[in-house]
Amino acid sequence: MRRKTMRALLLVPAVACLATLTAHGSGQAEPQNPSGRALTDNVVAGQEYDQYIVAFRARSQSGRSGEVRARALRAAGQRHGVSVQEVRELAVGGHVVRTGKKLSGEQARGFLRSLAAQADVAYAEPDTVFQPTATPNDPSYGNQWHYFEATAGLRLPKAWDTADGSGVTVAVVDTGRTAHSDLDANTVGGYDFISDTFVSRDGNGRDANPQDEGDWSPAENDCYQGSPRTNSSWHGTHVAGTIGAVSGNAKGVAGVAPAAKLVHARVLGRCGGSLSDIADAVTWASGGTVSGVPANANPAKVINMSLGGGGACSSTYQNAINGAVGRGATVVVAAGNSNQNASNSQPANCSNVVTVAALDRQGNRAIFRSDGSAGSNYGSLVDVAAPGGETWTASDGSNGVLSTLNTGTTTPGSETYRYYQGTSMAAPHVAGLVALMLGEKALTPSQVESALKQNARPIPGTCSEGCGAGMVDAEKTIAALGGTTPPTTGQLLANPGFESGNTGWASTQDVITSDTTYPARTGSWKAWLNGYGRTHTDTLSQAVSIPATATSATLSFHLRIDSAETENVVYDTLRVQVVDSAGTVLATLATYSNVNEGTSYVQRTFDLKQYAGKGVTIKFTGAEDANLATSFLIDDASLTTG
Repeated sequence: MRRKTMRALLLVPAVACLATLTAHGSGQAEPQNPSGRALTDNVVAGQEYDQYIVAFRARSQSGRSGEVRARALRAAGQRHGVSVQEVRELAVGGHVVRTGKKLSGEQARGFLRSLAAQADVAYAEPDTVFQPTATPNDPSYGNQWHYFEATAGLRLPKAWDTADGSGVTVAVVDTGRTAHSDLDANTVGGYDFISDTFVSRDGNGRDANPQDEGDWSPAENDCYQGSPRTNSSWHGTHVAGTIGAVSGNAKGVAGVAPAAKLVHARVLGRCGGSLSDIADAVTWASGGTVSGVPANANPAKVINMSLGGGGACSSTYQNAINGAVGRGATVVVAAGNSNQNASNSQPANCSNVVTVAALDRQGNRAIFRSDGSAGSNYGSLVDVAAPGGETWTASDGSNGVLSTLNTGTTTPGSETYRYYQGTSMAAPHVAGLVALMLGEKALTPSQVESALKQNARPIPGTCSEGCGAGMVDAEKTIAALGGTTPPTTGQLLANPGFESGNTGWASTQDVITSDTTYPARTGSWKAWLNGYGRTHTDTLSQAVSIPATATSATLSFHLRIDSAETENVVYDTLRVQVVDSAGTVLATLATYSNVNEGTSYVQRTFDLKQYAGKGVTIKFTGAEDANLATSFLIDDASLTTG
């Protein structure tokens, strides 16, 4: 249950197992916290775990106090004979914790259940490790059939007549960057999110240098029992080349969106990368705030995630993705290479993503090993398919996807080009196409996904297991952009009454809620900013595209303000703003405060006609000072055009 302070907070002893909140004149105590969820499905037998993610209820004692959290963690660890240390707080809520020793799969499940049983825990899950979803082959210099061949190419040439991705930034959440003359001119900024020095190999934790230091494994069993010895993949360099390699420079290869900019968020290194690092990287890449990390000067409108792991979509992953989409970023993910239903692979099975399957040169669902032990994932969760190649079917690998690479087997060497295969190679084709689309017209993530599906062509070969709406078609998609404009009249906001939870919105933890302390205006859900009674900032936002043909555009929402402040002085505020894709404030529409307190919802309306033809973000920011709570409650929002 969500725990906001309503007018007054009664402090109770730390040893109490029930925190009681009261309101002036009510004397009514909230019910005891329900048990948290132990998300054990993603624990794999045979693997060992020493890092976990625990989400505490934001308004609980544990959510507010590191000392109380430490006691809860210690109690859970004692049941299993391990020490437990809090590592850091995630941008999407939750805390990364580490045990003093690794636990077997069975022990880890028990530990997660013990964590979830602690007071104030919302959920606990393993900090899962993810891997790149590509299969490399030897270097070869051929052409990029996957762009132009009639059978299974992306049909790019005519799309390039009008679109090049100019003005769009694509985030590559992957192994990081290497120097390459076909990429350097399009590469901007970046950050290394790998927090474990064993994984990062750069001698420190997170830093502003997204350089790929190599992900080689020097010996068998280096990563887990049975893991093979491998050379460095330079996976992020290959993915980046497909998205945005420079064209027209008389050398090398071209990217799908050759004028787009690339920002690397390094999350994969030796033995893969952790869920907690990936979640923070997705938040940062889309313009969100990550504690201890400078703001992204180049927020992305497209995020490519050519990585994956087994299990159900974790709460941490989904929260990060929802936040990115709410900030206006389209998240493109690889379906996975396990030759199984994508429902068993995350983030392919998460909501609010474009999941991409891989096709071979003949347009069949790609198989990556001759024995069929690896191949593109499939099923009802796949949205579209794109060229992913099959290097093993040609002696020179030329049936794979050709892109930029590095010659180093361990640490970086010199630049080169190589054919790879995998859904990792299919996803950046789609990410590049999205950049082409956004360079031509401002579209929301849902509009992007709809346009990709509506303009896909039938699978040229076979994919009886399901490869989504079909094979993406760049020529048709770019030509049809005029048809993807939102209707001249109608509702532009997704999930305007919050009844679908976080869908469509980006927010800080627990803002969108069905908690009954305050009623929603209609339905069961609302947005609840602040109400903590301490220094705190909450945000709520959604990106929209207002049609150029709109004759009117009206933002409306219903606002209720409840405050414990008694003076006629502004202490706690709610700002309503219009911001652009870079986060620059275009206008502050209104500022409300504790002085505007009322007992019911009041409708507020604003004219946004001046933003017709633009993509903007509607943003609410609640700021609370150190004393006395003020709650800002929003429901039944709308942005309608006429």
